[in-house]
Amino acid sequence: MRKALAIDVGGTKIYYTLVDENGRIIADVRKFHTPNEYNDIIKIFSDIINEYENQVDVVAFSTCGAVNNSNDKILGSTGNIASEYPSTDFKALSNKPVFVENDANCAAWAEYSIGASKGFLNSVMLTLGTGVGGGIIVNGKLLKGKSGAAGEMHFKMRNDKHRKCTCGSWDCFEIYCSGTGLKLTGVEISNDKNITTYDIIKGKEDNDPTMLKIFEQWQSDIIDGVVGLANIFDPDIVVLSGSMAEFVDVDFVTANVNNQIVTTPTKVVKALAGNYSGMIGAALLAFRKGF
Repeated sequence: MRKALAIDVGGTKIYYTLVDENGRIIADVRKFHTPNEYNDIIKIFSDIINEYENQVDVVAFSTCGAVNNSNDKILGSTGNIASEYPSTDFKALSNKPVFVENDANCAAWAEYSIGASKGFLNSVMLTLGTGVGGGIIVNGKLLKGKSGAAGEMHFKMRNDKHRKCTCGSWDCFEIYCSGTGLKLTGVEISNDKNITTYDIIKGKEDNDPTMLKIFEQWQSDIIDGVVGLANIFDPDIVVLSGSMAEFVDVDFVTANVNNQIVTTPTKVVKALAGNYSGMIGAALLAFRKGF
């Protein structure tokens, strides 16, 4: 059975493990803190690959940043990692084949292969964390677009330049529906600049009226975004993953989305593939490509 060395690269942590062609993790998952310096990142990659290269058929990267359609290069700066990182020559890192894909796309593929959207040919996955990631599967194929950058969740939620997004534009879905977005909504409603997402979630659980109002507005923004995505892609299912997805009432969201969309009904569910879905998806996509 084929095996992949799967490496998940984020702005704060680098995880790695071995994954087989059934999507099973077959070794301990280990991690490093992502260094600030680019050369230190490359050294970590080299150390990991040198340890496992002879045991695997392919090295599969799940990474922050959009990835080209050849699955070997990052397109532009990711903003949350060393500025030189997009220049990485991934193929030169190993004597074995190297496959690279965006982390949200990898997670979406893991959900499609072994998780919450298994059995559905059309799905949208949203990763709700500090930011928002996205992966879209249409007719059983990962939607990549002309360059590889499809699935970026930076469409407009309003047009009055109310909140500046991390991408440099204004009022994107991400800046409303991420954990950062929840905090900003909290600041606006409570007039407390020091409010945290923890305060909001705890207050919601305690039925604090202000915190409930903040949370309901945040969840309403998620509904608005999902309605737009459902109208465009007509998915069988929308999967929510990431640390903030835990708090979303998916039954409430599903009902409200289906009350508003002009396409056929869909459903909203929480992810099932687990915390390491990026590595699993990267490995499975690499195997699918023939490695």
